[in-house]
Amino acid sequence: MRRPNRADARPIPPLDAASLERLALRYVERFATTQGKLVDYLKRKIRERGWEGEPADTVAMAAKMADLGYIDDRAWAEAKASALGRRGLGAGRVRQALSAARVGEADASAVAPAVAKDAVESALRLAKRKRIGPFALAQADRPLRQKQLATMIRAGHGFALARAIVDSAPREGDDLDSFTDLMHCSEDE
Repeated sequence: MRRPNRADARPIPPLDAASLERLALRYVERFATTQGKLVDYLKRKIRERGWEGEPADTVAMAAKMADLGYIDDRAWAEAKASALGRRGLGAGRVRQALSAARVGEADASAVAPAVAKDAVESALRLAKRKRIGPFALAQADRPLRQKQLATMIRAGHGFALARAIVDSAPREGDDLDSFTDLMHCSEDE
């Protein structure tokens, strides 16, 4: 039995306002998203399939979905920041992720205090996963410490915090409460 080829298939009709709204509803039904990501998705679909009728206003469609409560950029930003923090990523990487998802500045700055509050815990989570500093099996030599420091900084943690963790001696146990001495390290230092 011969499989139909894409060239043999009948052409997909171009989008119109009703089909664009159906695509938007289907997208927000399936995925937690931001208005910016929805706009990008709709523009891509219009580019792929073409458009029939008056020019499409994808921004208005995304705003309509937000007004209906299907999209909440702030809730998405909070969930994304929390998920990245649980993975051990710092404020820098959270900012990059929110920017890439086109979260508005107001929503991104509303999430920043929670990210800053959990900075040490997040950094320690990464250190534990990568066996850096206090979670290492043995004291690292200088080249390895430099690699570990680079890993911490790439993960979005501030230099001072990353340096304090990398320079920590291996400790017995992994109780996060024992690292209160690292709380003074801010991201901007």
